[in-house]
Parts: sequence; C-alpha cells; structure tokens
Amino acid sequence: MAAQKIIVDPVTRIEGHLKLEVEVDNGVVVDAKCGGTLFRGFELILQGRDPRDAEQIVQRICGVCPTGHATAGVLALDDAFGIEPPPNGRIIRNLILGSNFVQSHILHFFHLAALDYVKGPDVAPFTPRYEADYRLPPDINAQAVNHYLEALNMRRKAHEMLAIWGGKMPHVQAIVPGGVSEVPDTQKIFEFKTRLAELIAFVDNVYVPTVKAVAGVYSDWLSIGKGCSNMLAYGGFPLEEGMDHIKKAKFFPAGVYVRGQYKELNPDYIAEEVKYSWYKDETGGNKPTEAVVVPEPNKKDAYSWMKSPRYNGEAMEVGPLARMWVMKQKDVVALGDKAFSVMGRHFARAVECSMVAHAMDEWVMKLQAGQPVCVPHKVPSSAQGMGLAEAARGALGHWNKIEHGRTAVYNAVVPTTWNASPKDVRNVPGPMEQAIIGTAVKDAKNPVELVRIVRSMDPCFGCAIHVMTPDQKVISQFTIN
Repeated sequence: MAAQKIIVDPVTRIEGHLKLEVEVDNGVVVDAKCGGTLFRGFELILQGRDPRDAEQIVQRICGVCPTGHATAGVLALDDAFGIEPPPNGRIIRNLILGSNFVQSHILHFFHLAALDYVKGPDVAPFTPRYEADYRLPPDINAQAVNHYLEALNMRRKAHEMLAIWGGKMPHVQAIVPGGVSEVPDTQKIFEFKTRLAELIAFVDNVYVPTVKAVAGVYSDWLSIGKGCSNMLAYGGFPLEEGMDHIKKAKFFPAGVYVRGQYKELNPDYIAEEVKYSWYKDETGGNKPTEAVVVPEPNKKDAYSWMKSPRYNGEAMEVGPLARMWVMKQKDVVALGDKAFSVMGRHFARAVECSMVAHAMDEWVMKLQAGQPVCVPHKVPSSAQGMGLAEAARGALGHWNKIEHGRTAVYNAVVPTTWNASPKDVRNVPGPMEQAIIGTAVKDAKNPVELVRIVRSMDPCFGCAIHVMTPDQKVISQFTIN
C-alpha cells in the first residue's frame, strides 16, 4: 500500500494554531511535522520600552498561560535589577502561580483532553469530534460527563483564588519587580483557603480518580506516545530567598534527565535552532541571550514559526511529566517506562495538581500581616537578566538585555516551543513529533490517535510563536475552511 499523508489543520481543543502533517505507511506513522502557523510579535514589541513594561506585555502572549509569563518575566527583571522579593512577596507569587496551575490542569483534562475518551451527548460542546474507541462503562462515562460541568465551576474558584492576590485574572496586576503589590490580611487568607478546600476535595476525589479510571480502561495508551524520553525542568515555586535561579530550594527542583541519566541543569546548554523554521539560517544556534528574530517566510523546507530549542543538542520534553520525573515523584517513577506515554502524562499532571493544591494550603498560612511584600528598585542603565520558571505546561524561560535604561533584547523560550519544535539541524524531530512517529493509525479519515498524543502534552501555540514584521506588512494570508 502506498504511503498516505494525513493533515489535521487546525488541531482543536488546544490553545493556538497547530497544523499536524504526518506520513503513514502500512497504517503506521513514519514521519511527522508539527507546524506552528500563527504569526505574532512580542519580543520586537518590547524593544525600546521601559524594562518594567515586560511583566504586563508578556502576559498578553496567552490568555490561558499569562501567570507563567508574568512570573518568568518578573524573575528576569529581578535578576537584571539585582533584587529579591521578601518572604511575603515570594509566597504570594507562589499562590498566584499555583492557583493558575490548578485551574489549568483541570481545564486541560476535563475540557480539552477527556473528550477523547469520554463520550458526551451529541450536542455542543461535545461535538463535532472524531469518533474514538469509547470504552468507559456507561456509569463511569456518565459521571465523567457530569464532572465536565462541575469542573467549570472549579476553574472559576481557582480564578477567584488567583484574583485575591493578583488583582484580576487573566493578566494579573500584582506581580511587580521585587515582589508583589498585594498586602496579606486575615480576610484574604480566609477567602483563599475556603475556595482552596473545595478545590482540594475536587482534585483528590474527582480529578485524580477519573484519570486513574480512564487510564485503567485505556491501559494500552501507557505504551503509546513515548517521545524522546529526555526530561527538562527549570524548577518552580521557590521556598527560600536567594538570587541563584538553579540552586535555591524550590518545590519543583531544577534538573534534567538525558538518555537515562539524571543531571544538574545548566542554562548555558540551551540554544535555539531554525533549520526548519521560517527564520534566517544565521539566526540559528544562538543562546537565548543572543537570539534575534529575522523572518524568512519563503524558506525552503521550513514548516513552522516555532524555533527548535535544544539542550546540549538534545530534544527535551517539558511539562508535568518532566517535573514529576526530575523530582522522582514516587507514583510517577513507579510506572517505569510507561510514564513516557499519553496516559503517563495525564497521570503525572493529575498527581502534580494535587501536590500544588495541598502545598498552597501550607504556604498561605506562612504569610505575615504587616511585613513587607516588595523591595524598592531602580532600573539600571545596562544589565542582563534571566527568569527561569515552571508554567503549567512546562519549563518557561525569559531573557532580557537592558541598554541605556531600555529593553534592547528580549526572548521567551516557552514550553510548547520545546515540545512541539520542528526538526533540528541534525534532522532530529522535536519531542511531540517523536511521540507521534511509530503510532498506528486505525482509520486515516478519523485519526484520533494523533490528536490524543498532541493533547497529552497540553500544547499552547499562542505562547510558542511570538513573531511579527516590524513594519507590519502582511507576508502571507491564509483562509482555513
């Protein structure tokens, strides 16, 4: 049988615009291309601005992930300014980001990914859909459909928790260089803990058991979608003060797992390649501190607006699975190689959601009324900063360079740029492409297997692509029917 080409454009129930193109031979994927097709611009927008503008502007990269960008952006400013938040500021930042983690993980499973396994009624938003091999027993399936609706209310409560400390959601106002602008008091702590208690009950009694039930019925998906099996985590939720991004104690530790070995994280090993990206070849191979954006939309063989981040030349998966694997979380590590799979990712995300929710219940009680939440600062004439954080979808880094008191260079390397990157200069596919290659596709006209793998990584293409032409000329225009 001749090889077939399957194109899914756009992939739905993810954030942003992904064109997925695969080649299938004898029912098995032999090649895959993840193409980011959205054309945007943020690094260039920041050039020439007051460096402090970054904390607000970068949040507009995505309405789902603004808190992660605010966190990484402000950490880069702290680093450039040579300042560190006081304990109250550090804790409140963690509560803001943690609230977003819980909301995002609930969103991902119940409202984006679960419908690949849970058959809802034949009405919107459960349709249109690929006809999957729905296997859940009728009673469990009915419960899962009800949980879809309950999860909407839980997400609202998580947003409210975030807004208590962040001022609003999306696009928080309270995160500022040197700490936060929100002052803790007993009323805010009470309102936060009241909502958090409901969320903990939902996560522990609904989210985690539902994921386990789905994984039990779809146990074959613990062996599908392996990917590169290299894991990277910058570490997140600092537990102590200290300027060292890597060495300070964090709830999620920093580290990498490469070719079966655990190693310390070295940010100097990070570089971005562009062989199959619509950028000038000479912009490839640069470190994030030196990265520049020079579009080349007609570049031969290119198929994505995403670059290809690599760690010491290796493709690396980021996200909840990477964080749980790097920290050697016992339940995830107990899965062994089956953790590197579609269901392994869903399970790791659920475990992580519970961990973060319970941790926030302890963190909030460490706030001290009347104590400082921020330290004063001055914008330096020249400096360079790095902000390494963990967003809900994975390792997120922001780099800035300040000259004459203004932003001269800005670069964000985001989780989906790692996971959904195109092939690199050695023609090695990105982690998502690797996870898809080798997958059996039962029906080329109903390729549910492909979107299940994609959604297991919870991609955000709005975050992954932030490019525009400075003169605002239209390079290409497309109509998608």
